[in-house]
Amino acid sequence: MLGGSAAAGAYAMGLVSDALSSVAFTTSAIVVSAAGAVVVGFPLLFLPLPAVAGFYLARFFEKKSLVSYFAFVVLGSLMVTWFVLHNFWDLNIWMAGMSLKSFCKLIIANSVLAMAIPGLALLPSKLNLLSEASLISHALLLCYIENRFFNYSSIYYYGFEDEVMYPSYMVVMTTLLGLALVRRLSVDNRIGGKAVWILTCLYFSKIAMLFISSKSVVWVSAVLLLAVSPPLLLYRERSKTTSRMKPWQGYAHACVVALSVWFCRETIFEALQWWNGRSPSDGLILGFCILLTGLACVPIVAIHFSHVLSAKRCLVLVVATGLLFILMQPPLPVSLSYQSDLIKTARHSADDISIYGYTAGKPTWPSWLLIIAILLTLASVTSIIPIKYIVELRTFYSIAMGIALGIYIAAEYFLWAGVLHVLIVVTMVCASVFVVFTHLPSATSTKVLPWVFALLVALFPVTYLLEGQLRIRNIIEESELGTLGEEEKKLTTLLAIEGARISLLGLYAAIFMLIALEIKYKLASILREKAIDSGGVRQNHANQNASSTFLPRMRFMQHRRATTAPSFTIKRMAADGAWMPAVGNVATVLCFAICLVLNVNLTGGSNRAIFFLAPILLLLNQDSDFVAGFGDKHRYFPVTVVISAYFVLTTLYSIWEDVWQGNSGWGLQIGGPDWIFVVKNLALLILTFPSHILFNRYVWSHTKQSDSPPWITLPLNLLPIACTDVLKIKILGILGVIYSLAQYLITRQQYISGLKYI
Repeated sequence: MLGGSAAAGAYAMGLVSDALSSVAFTTSAIVVSAAGAVVVGFPLLFLPLPAVAGFYLARFFEKKSLVSYFAFVVLGSLMVTWFVLHNFWDLNIWMAGMSLKSFCKLIIANSVLAMAIPGLALLPSKLNLLSEASLISHALLLCYIENRFFNYSSIYYYGFEDEVMYPSYMVVMTTLLGLALVRRLSVDNRIGGKAVWILTCLYFSKIAMLFISSKSVVWVSAVLLLAVSPPLLLYRERSKTTSRMKPWQGYAHACVVALSVWFCRETIFEALQWWNGRSPSDGLILGFCILLTGLACVPIVAIHFSHVLSAKRCLVLVVATGLLFILMQPPLPVSLSYQSDLIKTARHSADDISIYGYTAGKPTWPSWLLIIAILLTLASVTSIIPIKYIVELRTFYSIAMGIALGIYIAAEYFLWAGVLHVLIVVTMVCASVFVVFTHLPSATSTKVLPWVFALLVALFPVTYLLEGQLRIRNIIEESELGTLGEEEKKLTTLLAIEGARISLLGLYAAIFMLIALEIKYKLASILREKAIDSGGVRQNHANQNASSTFLPRMRFMQHRRATTAPSFTIKRMAADGAWMPAVGNVATVLCFAICLVLNVNLTGGSNRAIFFLAPILLLLNQDSDFVAGFGDKHRYFPVTVVISAYFVLTTLYSIWEDVWQGNSGWGLQIGGPDWIFVVKNLALLILTFPSHILFNRYVWSHTKQSDSPPWITLPLNLLPIACTDVLKIKILGILGVIYSLAQYLITRQQYISGLKYI
């Protein structure tokens, strides 16, 4: 070891430069090789073999002769083969899931390749294929050996986890050395881009062993990396003008990615099983496969097809499909589900059955309808389905959306009544048609949509009442309700009706909210379009003289564009859609009223809920038919006045309920007989009125109502806050203080701004 180190150091420092130093270097190599052979037990009869190998190695360093290096490789391979066979071949030991003889063969092959690669790398560039094939073969053998040692470890150390033969740092170290070698050979142009791609993927795939305990994770990761990385590695060395993939290459890479992800399905199953603690469903596995396929295609689209809008849209649709499958986990037919031996064994485990039993899950087939509806929406938003330009396709799309959502809601939440299913489907179809054709109007839609909304509003009470009757009939038919007493029968009936009606109210509240939002957005678009048009008219009037100098050809082209434009524009929508503000206001009021009912049923009339429900009234529109003088500057008035009115009315109801509903002891507990309680709290309630009245009038007019400062009514709210027995009066007092301070600060800021302007 000392002699070899001295010889290597002398060569590295450039001391081997003349004949005498060359003879000394060669002699040192021969002696060191022979001595090393004697130490490892090489037979004396074959001692010339290592000596000749040392001679050829020294000759290679001195003369740069590749023939000498390959002679050293042949002799060195013979010595390695003898050493392995002599010491380990006859041992009957199993390690890493295979016999020791198989492992010896792998070690010999890997050693021979490791010795041959430096010589092959020095061959002319025309023969780089040999070095590339040797490097890839060496990397494959290394991945196989490390995968066996790391993932089959329990076989050779019999469950003693403290005696690991191949630690994790060895995997990291061989990976870093391999990547460094690939980088160096690539910089020196010893290997091509395809070899760099394959070797990089193989070395990186070993890292997956450190995180996933699957026995096939190395090969699965390698296949995935080989499928995903071409856009990043294979095309990066070309010039920018030719570095983009061709369309057929993009399709081919996408297909390869999909096939590679499908090849990895068992590893995905094992990872999900480890994460969830039990076997995942077929829909969940398929969702992760689709999601991984979409994410793996991101480099292809982002780098090579960033200018193709359809590719981006399809990628968004694929990723969204995967996420929907993961969230919804729809059932798959047995003929379409993949049932490998690994998955069958995991799903029929005795432990799983003993813990969870043979449970019959809830049917999840309606989730397919929701997935279809969401995907149709994404396809239309991304213009994959051109509903914007084809009215017939828009009609078919809106009806299909309504039917899919209606059947999903009916099957998921109202499974017991066939007649109710029809009403729910018709309701959803009306809502879908109204929203779609309000957002993308046609020539006749503005005349039909008010009737569609009227039908939707008429279906609300019919469906609400019919649901209760069908639920009562279903309970009577399927239970022994007739054997109960009168009071028990009433209680059972009310409880049965209340639960489903709350779901129905929530459905209609969501529908009316969506309609109100859509109309608010459309009216804002109309106003914006009118503002742009008025600005364009003024600009055209200013440039009238300049337009007279246009060429006749330009005039003809402008006239042609004007005549070929679609006859239905946003202006006609503004003229024919005068009903939109009224419909939007009706939808907003209905949504707010239903939400108040839900607040009473679900929370018992929470005081905090009104602060979240009142902003719904911001969706009210300027409508001279119902509310004269209501404009955009008054949009906050409904919110504040509803909050004040809600607390006043609920306070009166609370006082009435406490005193006149048989609670005789309540008034005594809070400080006096009933009439004292009523008079005191009503007086305190009246003291909060001035602040609320002044603030609501200010919000409506945005002008100061009197010469007295706004905070003059603030002290009136302190007594209700301190002395009331009803929580809602205390809230009104706190709101009165806030309103007075807010009005004072706003008017003061306006006064200061006016002085600055003057």
